[in-house]
Amino acid sequence: MSTATEQPHRKVEPKKSFTLSMLLYDQRYRSITIQVFFLFLLMLAAAWLVDNTINNLRAQGQDFSFRFLNAPAGYDISQRPIEYNSQMTHGRAALVGLLNTLILAVMACVLATILGVIAGVLRLSNNWIVGRLMTVYVEVFRNIPTLLWILIFGAIMTEAMPAPSAFRGDDPSASMLFNESVAITNRGVYIPAIIFERDLGTVTLGPVSPSISWLLVIVIVVASVWANKLLIAHATRVQNATGVRPKTWWKSILILLGPLAAYFIFLGAHLQHPELRGFNFRDGVHLRNSLIAMWLGLGIYTGAFIAEIVRAGILAISRGQTEAAFALGLQPGKTMRLVILPQALRVIIPPLISNYLNITKNTSLGLAVGYMDLRSTLGGITINQTGRELEGMMLMMLIYLAISLTISGALNVYNSRVKLKER
Repeated sequence: MSTATEQPHRKVEPKKSFTLSMLLYDQRYRSITIQVFFLFLLMLAAAWLVDNTINNLRAQGQDFSFRFLNAPAGYDISQRPIEYNSQMTHGRAALVGLLNTLILAVMACVLATILGVIAGVLRLSNNWIVGRLMTVYVEVFRNIPTLLWILIFGAIMTEAMPAPSAFRGDDPSASMLFNESVAITNRGVYIPAIIFERDLGTVTLGPVSPSISWLLVIVIVVASVWANKLLIAHATRVQNATGVRPKTWWKSILILLGPLAAYFIFLGAHLQHPELRGFNFRDGVHLRNSLIAMWLGLGIYTGAFIAEIVRAGILAISRGQTEAAFALGLQPGKTMRLVILPQALRVIIPPLISNYLNITKNTSLGLAVGYMDLRSTLGGITINQTGRELEGMMLMMLIYLAISLTISGALNVYNSRVKLKER
């Protein structure tokens, strides 16, 4: 007689074969069916729209083509980060406008971030006057449209600043700043330029020919930052192993500044100050009033929004973190910099992305003060001259979309690195 407990025999049901009805009635396939159906409808709508557009253009004797980008532009651009003249193509003009857009966006993002962080922290200050002043800044700037601030700063630069002739004579009514190196005039701001005595020339990279000397500057800066990051990581490992953190401040200064200083000395870098010759300043770097107005308008306006984001991020951190830092003997400044702000970044970064995207898109307001960005070149003069409204607008939309997705993707990667990791 067997003592083993007999297990009941489990009947294995035969696997059902796939049928077309399962696409609608089986939960495993129904969601896919619905998505494919709506994707098909979207493709049909896009195909109809494209076909209808082409037929309408053909009826008017036009075609859909981007050949206009190879035609001579025939207009000048005041601010040219790369070589350009009126005999070059519309494509070259669009590239100059794109570079002007990127330059302005980077400058405005940096200014807005600095102002926003400072104002956001100071608004939480225990000093009543400082806190109220930051409140006034936030409430005034964020409740007036960006375009008005741009026009105001443009008017100030054009009307309130002295003319270059005011700097001439034995007793000039205006004088240059910072040891005769910076001139603020109604034609723009003139600042010193860095000149290399032993210039390494240029390299052709497609439509642009950047300076090899400045490309190496970027390489050295990136390498120095990476090396300093390795140094800090090593100091952290030593601290975790021994409980004592080695001093790294002087090593960080040497790593970050030493190679760049040696490179500048090797190439004989020196400052070329602007000089008044004739009716205007020459040499140096000329920052036009349109760029200054856009930079201040976008940077200060968006800084008010970032200040509120920073304040909200700080308030989201438990007060116990501050009390614990004070109990360890940290000063308020170090507590904010080393304890509160790193944790607040997890709250700050997501809305900060939206503000950076807004700055990039709001650069299109440069048309109001004559700033020749992508909107003014490709989306303005080029379209008016060639009559290619559809192609120009589509190309401009794709460029703005690509820039926005790049910014969003880069900051999302950073956000994923600083956010809390679940265990």
